[in-house]
Amino acid sequence: MLSTADRPDPASADPAADTPAARRALRTIASFEALKGSVALVAGVGVLGLLHRDLHQIATALIGHVGLSPGAHYPALLLAGIDRWSGHGDWQLLTAIATAYAALRFTEAYGLWRDRAWGEWLGALSGGLYIPFELWHWLHRPTWAASAVVLLNAGVVAYLGWRLWRRQA
Repeated sequence: MLSTADRPDPASADPAADTPAARRALRTIASFEALKGSVALVAGVGVLGLLHRDLHQIATALIGHVGLSPGAHYPALLLAGIDRWSGHGDWQLLTAIATAYAALRFTEAYGLWRDRAWGEWLGALSGGLYIPFELWHWLHRPTWAASAVVLLNAGVVAYLGWRLWRRQA
Protein backbone atom coordinates (compact mmCIF):
# COMPACT_ATOMS: atom_id res chain seq x y z
CA MET A 1 0.00 0.00 0.00
CA LEU A 2 1.29 3.46 -0.88
CA SER A 3 1.92 5.92 1.89
CA THR A 4 0.40 9.39 1.63
CA ALA A 5 3.76 10.83 0.52
CA ASP A 6 4.06 8.27 -2.31
CA ARG A 7 0.59 8.73 -3.75
CA PRO A 8 0.40 10.82 -6.87
CA ASP A 9 -1.15 14.25 -6.49
CA PRO A 10 -4.84 13.88 -7.42
CA ALA A 11 -4.62 17.14 -9.35
CA SER A 12 -2.06 15.59 -11.70
CA ALA A 13 -4.61 13.48 -13.55
CA ASP A 14 -3.77 15.26 -16.82
CA PRO A 15 -2.24 12.65 -19.18
CA ALA A 16 -0.12 15.33 -20.90
CA ALA A 17 1.48 16.17 -17.55
CA ASP A 18 2.54 12.56 -17.00
CA THR A 19 4.75 12.04 -20.04
CA PRO A 20 8.46 11.23 -19.76
CA ALA A 21 9.27 14.63 -21.32
CA ALA A 22 7.12 16.44 -18.73
CA ARG A 23 8.77 14.54 -15.87
CA ARG A 24 12.19 15.30 -17.33
CA ALA A 25 11.35 19.01 -17.62
CA LEU A 26 10.07 19.17 -14.04
CA ARG A 27 13.09 17.30 -12.74
CA THR A 28 15.43 19.59 -14.65
CA ILE A 29 13.78 22.62 -13.06
CA ALA A 30 13.84 20.87 -9.66
CA SER A 31 17.56 20.11 -10.03
CA PHE A 32 18.30 23.73 -10.89
CA GLU A 33 16.32 24.92 -7.86
CA ALA A 34 18.18 22.46 -5.61
CA LEU A 35 21.47 23.77 -7.06
CA LYS A 36 20.43 27.35 -6.19
CA GLY A 37 19.60 26.19 -2.66
CA SER A 38 22.97 24.49 -2.35
CA VAL A 39 24.78 27.62 -3.52
CA ALA A 40 22.86 29.67 -0.93
CA LEU A 41 23.88 27.23 1.81
CA VAL A 42 27.53 27.33 0.74
CA ALA A 43 27.36 31.14 0.69
CA GLY A 44 25.85 31.17 4.17
CA VAL A 45 28.57 28.87 5.48
CA GLY A 46 31.15 31.05 3.72
CA VAL A 47 29.76 34.12 5.48
CA LEU A 48 30.05 32.31 8.81
CA GLY A 49 33.64 31.44 7.92
CA LEU A 50 34.42 35.16 7.59
CA LEU A 51 32.86 35.98 10.95
CA HIS A 52 36.05 36.88 12.82
CA ARG A 53 38.17 37.93 9.85
CA ASP A 54 39.34 41.28 8.59
CA LEU A 55 37.23 41.60 5.43
CA HIS A 56 39.03 44.78 4.36
CA GLN A 57 42.36 42.94 4.34
CA ILE A 58 40.90 39.93 2.49
CA ALA A 59 39.26 42.16 -0.16
CA THR A 60 42.45 44.20 -0.59
CA ALA A 61 44.44 41.01 -1.15
CA LEU A 62 41.89 39.74 -3.71
CA ILE A 63 41.87 43.08 -5.53
CA GLY A 64 45.65 43.04 -5.72
CA HIS A 65 45.62 39.40 -6.80
CA VAL A 66 43.56 40.22 -9.92
CA GLY A 67 45.93 43.07 -10.79
CA LEU A 68 43.87 46.06 -9.68
CA SER A 69 44.95 48.88 -7.42
CA PRO A 70 42.97 49.15 -4.18
CA GLY A 71 43.19 52.92 -4.55
CA ALA A 72 41.48 52.96 -7.96
CA HIS A 73 37.90 54.24 -8.10
CA TYR A 74 35.85 51.02 -8.22
CA PRO A 75 38.04 48.93 -5.92
CA ALA A 76 37.95 51.82 -3.42
CA LEU A 77 34.14 51.90 -3.62
CA LEU A 78 34.06 48.15 -2.98
CA LEU A 79 36.36 48.47 0.01
CA ALA A 80 34.30 51.35 1.45
CA GLY A 81 31.13 49.25 1.07
CA ILE A 82 32.78 46.30 2.81
CA ASP A 83 33.91 48.54 5.65
CA ARG A 84 30.38 49.97 6.07
CA TRP A 85 28.70 46.55 5.93
CA SER A 86 31.12 44.68 8.18
CA GLY A 87 30.91 47.44 10.81
CA HIS A 88 27.21 46.78 11.37
CA GLY A 89 27.64 43.13 12.33
CA ASP A 90 24.63 41.86 10.37
CA TRP A 91 26.21 38.43 10.03
CA GLN A 92 23.42 36.52 11.72
CA LEU A 93 20.76 38.22 9.60
CA LEU A 94 22.66 37.46 6.39
CA THR A 95 23.13 33.83 7.41
CA ALA A 96 19.43 33.52 8.34
CA ILE A 97 18.40 34.96 4.98
CA ALA A 98 20.68 32.53 3.13
CA THR A 99 19.28 29.61 5.14
CA ALA A 100 15.66 30.65 4.53
CA TYR A 101 16.34 31.09 0.80
CA ALA A 102 17.96 27.64 0.66
CA ALA A 103 15.01 26.08 2.51
CA LEU A 104 12.59 27.68 0.03
CA ARG A 105 14.58 26.39 -2.96
CA PHE A 106 14.87 22.87 -1.51
CA THR A 107 11.13 22.81 -0.74
CA GLU A 108 10.34 23.92 -4.29
CA ALA A 109 12.74 21.34 -5.72
CA TYR A 110 11.11 18.56 -3.68
CA GLY A 111 7.62 19.60 -4.79
CA LEU A 112 8.62 19.74 -8.45
CA TRP A 113 10.54 16.44 -8.30
CA ARG A 114 7.51 14.73 -6.76
CA ASP A 115 5.14 16.36 -9.30
CA ARG A 116 3.14 18.22 -6.66
CA ALA A 117 0.83 21.09 -7.60
CA TRP A 118 2.07 23.12 -4.62
CA GLY A 119 5.63 22.79 -5.97
CA GLU A 120 4.52 24.22 -9.29
CA TRP A 121 2.69 27.05 -7.51
CA LEU A 122 5.76 27.79 -5.44
CA GLY A 123 8.00 27.72 -8.51
CA ALA A 124 5.72 29.90 -10.62
CA LEU A 125 5.23 32.47 -7.86
CA SER A 126 8.83 32.65 -6.71
CA GLY A 127 10.12 32.75 -10.29
CA GLY A 128 7.53 35.35 -11.27
CA LEU A 129 8.69 37.65 -8.49
CA TYR A 130 12.09 37.98 -10.16
CA ILE A 131 10.82 38.88 -13.64
CA PRO A 132 10.21 42.64 -13.03
CA PHE A 133 13.70 43.02 -11.53
CA GLU A 134 15.30 41.01 -14.33
CA LEU A 135 13.48 43.10 -16.95
CA TRP A 136 14.55 46.33 -15.24
CA HIS A 137 18.17 45.11 -15.24
CA TRP A 138 17.90 44.01 -18.87
CA LEU A 139 16.44 47.38 -19.93
CA HIS A 140 19.26 49.29 -18.22
CA ARG A 141 22.09 46.91 -19.11
CA PRO A 142 21.11 44.75 -22.06
CA THR A 143 23.55 41.89 -22.45
CA TRP A 144 23.30 38.39 -23.82
CA ALA A 145 23.51 37.01 -20.29
CA ALA A 146 20.69 39.28 -19.04
CA SER A 147 18.60 38.29 -22.06
CA ALA A 148 19.20 34.61 -21.36
CA VAL A 149 18.24 35.01 -17.69
CA VAL A 150 14.99 36.84 -18.54
CA LEU A 151 14.05 34.32 -21.25
CA LEU A 152 14.93 31.28 -19.15
CA ASN A 153 13.05 32.50 -16.08
CA ALA A 154 10.03 33.60 -18.12
CA GLY A 155 10.06 30.21 -19.87
CA VAL A 156 10.12 28.32 -16.56
CA VAL A 157 7.32 30.48 -15.11
CA ALA A 158 5.25 30.06 -18.30
CA TYR A 159 5.78 26.28 -18.31
CA LEU A 160 4.81 25.93 -14.65
CA GLY A 161 1.82 28.22 -15.22
CA TRP A 162 0.76 26.09 -18.19
CA ARG A 163 1.00 22.94 -16.08
CA LEU A 164 -1.10 24.53 -13.36
CA TRP A 165 -3.67 25.64 -15.94
CA ARG A 166 -3.78 22.07 -17.36
CA ARG A 167 -4.35 20.68 -13.87
CA GLN A 168 -7.43 22.91 -13.54
CA ALA A 169 -8.83 22.04 -16.98
